[in-house]
Amino acid sequence: MKAKNLLNLWAEWLSTSEKLLRCLHEQTAAITLRDVPRVERLQPDLELYTETLRGIDTKAVAEAQRLAEELNARVQNLRGLVDVLDKNGGAQVQLTANKIVIASQTIRDVNAKNRKLIEGEMHYINGTLTLIAKAGAEKKGPYRTRKTSNTSILVDAAA
Repeated sequence: MKAKNLLNLWAEWLSTSEKLLRCLHEQTAAITLRDVPRVERLQPDLELYTETLRGIDTKAVAEAQRLAEELNARVQNLRGLVDVLDKNGGAQVQLTANKIVIASQTIRDVNAKNRKLIEGEMHYINGTLTLIAKAGAEKKGPYRTRKTSNTSILVDAAA
């Protein structure tokens, strides 16, 4: 089969994407549980898997171009490559490409969800710090500042 190398690269991509997706789901759990050390421990793995996928993408593009040149085809996209391959090879390439599209969309969705969760946590922290700064700046109340010389207090711009 002429597309064997390309299919092998894509199989490696799918395997790595599953590891990345597991790691992203673990990140979701860590963010939800507000387990900051766990989130920090996961970050190097997330970066490693992402870089690995990028490397495999680069190799797959080069392999697809090489395959197109070998078949003497002027291919602008994957559909063109599928058309010049034999029926079985083209079907396998198309099937694997569809799996990659679905996996990449799933990764994108989970990554976006995690980003939203992190942004929500940052807004929560910002609001909490704003309330603390306001309470500390009040003249009366249980959280008022003690009379000292030039006491500095962190006040958020939103306050």
